Amino acid sequence: MKRYESLAGDIAHSIRDGLLKPGQRLPSVRQAAATRQVSPSTVFQAYYLLEARGLVQSRPRSGYYVTAHVQPLPPEPETASRPDGESRDVDVSELVFEVLQSAMAHDVVPLGSAFPSPLLFPLARIGRAVATAAVHLDPWSTVDDLTPGNADLRRQIALRYLIDGMDVGADEIVITNGALEALNLCVAAVTRPGDAVLVESPCFYATLQSLERNGLRAIEVRTHPRDGIDLDALEAAIARHAPRACWLMPTFHNPLGSSMPEERKRALVALLTQHGIPLIEDDVYAELHYAGQRALPAKAFDRDGLVMHCSSFSKSLAPGYRIGWVAAGREARRIARLKLTTTLSSNVPTQIGIARYLERGGFDRHLRRLRKTLAEQQEQYIAAIGQAFPPGTRVTRPAGGYFLWIEMDRGVDALRLQRAASKLGISIAPGPMFSASRGFGHCLRMNCGHPLDARIAAALVTLGRMAAQAG
Repeated sequence: MKRYESLAGDIAHSIRDGLLKPGQRLPSVRQAAATRQVSPSTVFQAYYLLEARGLVQSRPRSGYYVTAHVQPLPPEPETASRPDGESRDVDVSELVFEVLQSAMAHDVVPLGSAFPSPLLFPLARIGRAVATAAVHLDPWSTVDDLTPGNADLRRQIALRYLIDGMDVGADEIVITNGALEALNLCVAAVTRPGDAVLVESPCFYATLQSLERNGLRAIEVRTHPRDGIDLDALEAAIARHAPRACWLMPTFHNPLGSSMPEERKRALVALLTQHGIPLIEDDVYAELHYAGQRALPAKAFDRDGLVMHCSSFSKSLAPGYRIGWVAAGREARRIARLKLTTTLSSNVPTQIGIARYLERGGFDRHLRRLRKTLAEQQEQYIAAIGQAFPPGTRVTRPAGGYFLWIEMDRGVDALRLQRAASKLGISIAPGPMFSASRGFGHCLRMNCGHPLDARIAAALVTLGRMAAQAG
């Protein structure tokens, strides 16, 4: 933790404990610097961070004061999306590439990034496990179970399903190069060019890119920012278009953060089973719940092998290692054959290293720390957005993951805002990149997976000012 973050944390605790009262003046920058034996710059950054969180406010030529009245949090979006229900070709890759390319530099403020801070993960422990696996590698392990993946890792994954009461055999699991390969293999297994696929509105941009690459059409279905896809609208789309597959993210959806209640997941699987439509379930954020137990995936209610459950360790344990998997149901053999003819295998020492880490324990302890950190950061970001963005801005309250969906005034052009912010070294993810029809032009997805430091706080203030001017 940096010095200004430590100072800001101490002052925040004093405010919450009542030692610093509403309206009370904080020590001057000079006084605080002398008392804490830090530079005035450090104090200024700490005060700026507290201001972004809504705990203090500055008064011109007077100093910083504890906020007299807590700034109300921005309201949540309450209206489901309204796609036109048409089946359409997809053309988003150029826009996605433009946005992602602007966010790749290390010195860019990563509000538009798809990844949380890498400092939140036990990379040193994982690295040691992988290094040990490589040094002591059994030569035969480089060819055993080559395409489905390391048997020990598949057993560890199957064990985590079993803990949730799900009977998923290791022989149903195929290890992949991240969840994205799993998802791409699934869609290739059950569709042909020209077929239509049901998706949420909005949906993850990589979903749209995959459909575009495979020559598939997207049917966007009405989706609520809290409860997920609308089942009545889904049933109507099935009757109208006879789609070949359904690709959804029912838990901690990207970009909305929505989660379907358990009874609706059960109904979803029943509906798709009735029509014989396979479900490609993207479930990469399920481990990142803030409270209670991990939500059951739609896969838990599948009795006919129609649900292909895709996940990964990239968001919960080992970003950059690209170890994912699919519990493929009746399509396991076909997906294994597709992998055999494309990438053949995922990195063997990495698979063995992660399997050893899981066997020795520690994963759940890490997850508890990670969940607590992400929940605290989400709370801080929502408060900072409420402070920085203009009145009327709406922000989701996901119960897990690390994305927030922001609805601004309809006069705000999110693409124009993204391009202007990029010139200032701030990355954001504009709404149109999550839609085959280029909708959600006044919306943003914001990553709250990085600690809210002074640089990010300043970026939020800048974005809020730009949004106010655009609206």
